[in-house]
Amino acid sequence: MPPQVVMGAQLQCAFGAAPSTLIVVPQGQPGQMEGKFAATIMDFVPIKNIPPFGMCMSPTNPQFIAATAAALGTPTPVPCMPITTPWTPGAPKTLINHFPALTLGSMCMCAWGPINIVNPGTTKEMVT
Repeated sequence: MPPQVVMGAQLQCAFGAAPSTLIVVPQGQPGQMEGKFAATIMDFVPIKNIPPFGMCMSPTNPQFIAATAAALGTPTPVPCMPITTPWTPGAPKTLINHFPALTLGSMCMCAWGPINIVNPGTTKEMVT
C-alpha cells in the first residue's frame, strides 16, 4: 500500500507557481498517523483544505487568458483560486469517517488543472 496522506502533506498544481500544504480538519472520529490527522478523499475543499498555489498560469483559466490578452500575448499569471473535486482514487479498504483514506498517488482535479501529492506528510504505509 502507498503511504497514507496526513495534515501537512505537500501539494503541487500543474499550473501553480508554488506548492501548497493540505489542511485536514478533524471531523467525527479523526484517524491519525504518526500523530497527524489522516486525510480522506473528501479533504478537497478550496481554502479549507487546499490553499492557493500562489499564482495560476493555466491556459484554460479565463482570468489568465484575459490577463495575457491585456498584456498583448505575454503570459501573465493571476492569483490562484482552486476550484476542486474530491481526490481519486482513495484507499480501497481503509475508511475514515465512512470515506476512503487519502493515499500518495491520489489526484485532485482543479477546474484549471491537476493537483498532485508530492509529499504525503508521513513515512509509514497504510495497514489495511
